[in-house]
Amino acid sequence: MITVRLEPENRELTIDRAATVTQLLHKLGRKPGRALVIRNGGLLTPDLNLKDGDHVIVRDVGSKG
Repeated sequence: MITVRLEPENRELTIDRAATVTQLLHKLGRKPGRALVIRNGGLLTPDLNLKDGDHVIVRDVGSKG
């Protein structure tokens, strides 16, 4: 399980079976160019692997208005 905090919604959830950042974003309905994924204060690229127990922040970066 990967714990995800969504920003700016400030909502937390857990995701099963997301091996890479790209898979995680797909499960969340986010596009890689429109969201940042942060783990331990560092930005993750779409190809990086995630592991069970990770805590990440997914932050939307595009304009919504």
